[in-house]
Amino acid sequence: MKISRTFTVQDSVVDLINEDYDILPVLSRFTLPLGFGTKTIGELCEQSGINVEVFLLIVNFLLSGNIDTARLSSVSAREVAQFLHNSHNYYLQYKYPHIRANLLSALDPAHADINPIIVKYFDDYINEVSVHFSYEEQTVFPYVESLYDGSDPGPYNIGMFTRQHDHEVEEKLAELKNIILRYYSTSVPYRMYDVLVDLYNCEEDLKSHADIENNILVPLIVDLERNRRN
Repeated sequence: MKISRTFTVQDSVVDLINEDYDILPVLSRFTLPLGFGTKTIGELCEQSGINVEVFLLIVNFLLSGNIDTARLSSVSAREVAQFLHNSHNYYLQYKYPHIRANLLSALDPAHADINPIIVKYFDDYINEVSVHFSYEEQTVFPYVESLYDGSDPGPYNIGMFTRQHDHEVEEKLAELKNIILRYYSTSVPYRMYDVLVDLYNCEEDLKSHADIENNILVPLIVDLERNRRN
């Protein structure tokens, strides 16, 4: 559910979390330490070496669905790319291994014939996500750096990224959820329900990740490309 409130540097970090606790994984990707106390967003970002303009741009966009165009012009694509890089690490090093472990614990021994298929489906999904992230890490993010340091980026441009930025990965996850919901019975349903909650949350989180790329990173890169041509 989107909210209409816009957070500022003066707002409490705890108030931000209480507004929508789904923002917690986003805070972790900014590498913000816990133990917030009564700190404001501005104080926490300053103490943590985080550009508060980038923080507020991303957080308010995720909460409201609206882009602060004035703030967008004051942040750098390099900083947004760093946040997205942190997000990749979060998914691959923590979130997906966590979900996989939950999935394995939820499989019913009575389905020895089906269980390997379920696990393979999840692993194939992870592989697809990894390929997508690798493309960004090896092509898009270095391209951003080349625009800043003036090196030759070759024939690449951000339009190539947007053309291949499809939804096949999201569809793969939707198919896995559908298989479990419709066809998988288990004697310990509470475990599989827990897995499904993880999968649904992950799906929404990945959509938000893609929204940040499409609505924040790409426009910033387009401006860099335009400035470079001029």
